[in-house]
Amino acid sequence: MRDLWIAPAVPRPVSLPPPAPAGTARRPGRRWPVRLLVTVLLAQMAFAMVTTAVNQTPTIDEPVYVGAAAEYVHEHRLRHNPEHPPLGKLVIGAGVALADPRLAPGFAGDQGQLGRQLLYESGNDPWRLMLRARLPVIALTLSFALVVFAFARELAGPLAGSAALALYCFSPDVVAHGSLATLDVPAAGFVLTSAWLVWRARRRPRLYVPLAGLSLGAALATKMSTLPAVPVLTALAAVSVWKASAGGRRLVRAVAGAGVVALTAITVVWVTYLMVDPRLRWTPEQHVPVVHGLRGLLVRLLPFPEAYRDGMRVQFGLENRPWQGFLFGRRYDGSLWYYLPAALLVKTPLGTLALWVAGAAVVVAVRRLRPAAPYVLAVPLVLLAAAMQGARDFGTRYAVFLPLFLAVAAGCALMARRRWVSVGVAVLVAFTAVSSVRAYPYYLPYSNEAFGGPDRTREWLHDSNVDWGQDLGRLADRLHDRYPGERVWLVYKGSGVPSFYGIEAADPRRVPVEEVRGLLVVSDSAAAKASGRLAELIGGSRPVDDVGHSITVYRR
Repeated sequence: MRDLWIAPAVPRPVSLPPPAPAGTARRPGRRWPVRLLVTVLLAQMAFAMVTTAVNQTPTIDEPVYVGAAAEYVHEHRLRHNPEHPPLGKLVIGAGVALADPRLAPGFAGDQGQLGRQLLYESGNDPWRLMLRARLPVIALTLSFALVVFAFARELAGPLAGSAALALYCFSPDVVAHGSLATLDVPAAGFVLTSAWLVWRARRRPRLYVPLAGLSLGAALATKMSTLPAVPVLTALAAVSVWKASAGGRRLVRAVAGAGVVALTAITVVWVTYLMVDPRLRWTPEQHVPVVHGLRGLLVRLLPFPEAYRDGMRVQFGLENRPWQGFLFGRRYDGSLWYYLPAALLVKTPLGTLALWVAGAAVVVAVRRLRPAAPYVLAVPLVLLAAAMQGARDFGTRYAVFLPLFLAVAAGCALMARRRWVSVGVAVLVAFTAVSSVRAYPYYLPYSNEAFGGPDRTREWLHDSNVDWGQDLGRLADRLHDRYPGERVWLVYKGSGVPSFYGIEAADPRRVPVEEVRGLLVVSDSAAAKASGRLAELIGGSRPVDDVGHSITVYRR
């Protein structure tokens, strides 16, 4: 089998860029400034993520993942949250295990109740438990920063790697979601790592093709939304092996290389499920819809465990629900195909947007970089096209892979041989850094200066773009410090339990409007889609305070 696809040693193809320009990567005197810059960027990112994680209460999705992670680690059963494979939750579970939480064995509720019971009803400290659950995701996010740096450095040199790393480390979306116990950044990072390893397979396929399969399998075992990347990365693996091979059996080797990537990825998915339960017992605690037609056929053909296929059916069921969206101040039913590009326009720093465009253009236009264009651009474009077809317009987290891949492309802008390019890239990176630092520690509601900054994000977007339930603890502190003893009416959109944090409040929607007097506190996601009585209450109130750019305090 080894002879089918492993090429003999051949000279480096002229179309493959060397790891770094000659004379730069091998001179010790030139290494230390880059290493120092990398260390500083990673340190500031780690500080931003950890301090953000410490101060945020559980977001809407986190209790579900944390509850399922605890169940996987302690009971070794696959029951809750089948719509996402286990690997990301096993990563979260490593932190949960360090917290040594009290559990209710044999819990029979749904996945939302499971997370709530673990955090608030079992005697655990939710602050401590959530921080432990978030730390492994933070560590993964930092490790993917090194992949971004290495990928860009190999394409265009150490300065390009440093620029790409800076854009990644100062990305508000990456910092925001990389500091949560969620699955979006881990899945995106594994896909990027697979693309980088497939690119490296053009030189050493025997080493990097299997590693690329491992990374792709990790992505598939974290989020099912990464499935559209499979045909792209397997095709690119075939191209890489073809380029690295010589002789008359290049086609056979190329096909074998693609097969190795696919088979390794499938194996990783199976191993992940076996890590949770070696017997693969599968007893879903929620309704699994029946999926017909082409979708149903594709699900049946997936070479994965039944729990994975049922998770796909749950995902398709979620896509069929009548969701509501909110974009640029307009509430609408269903979804908009252009939602994600529009939301990214709001949520991405202006300097980053400019460098994304410039970098992508350079990767395509510069002859030396052109062989890398499919590896850097094809995967995110395919994933974005798939995400734009989704029915849930809930946030740029569904496209968080773009800041990773396009940071690599942006660093390559330095390959444009113009004197002013280096200065322009430096200015745009600095602009991005300033914009990101100014948003600290409120990264979830970030929007760029063209849209008014975090203060005004609520006017354009909702849900995880602005308010995902993360500021319940800050609200409790604000009410205690500024409004002691006042009557509070609360409409909170999140998974936290207000009373646990000392917030004594009633729901204003359950009493006549004229009885609502005092402080009306409304999550901005709820306000964005307010109708009926809530809209009337807000319309008759005066905003007096803001908490974390995600919760507004009104006075009636």
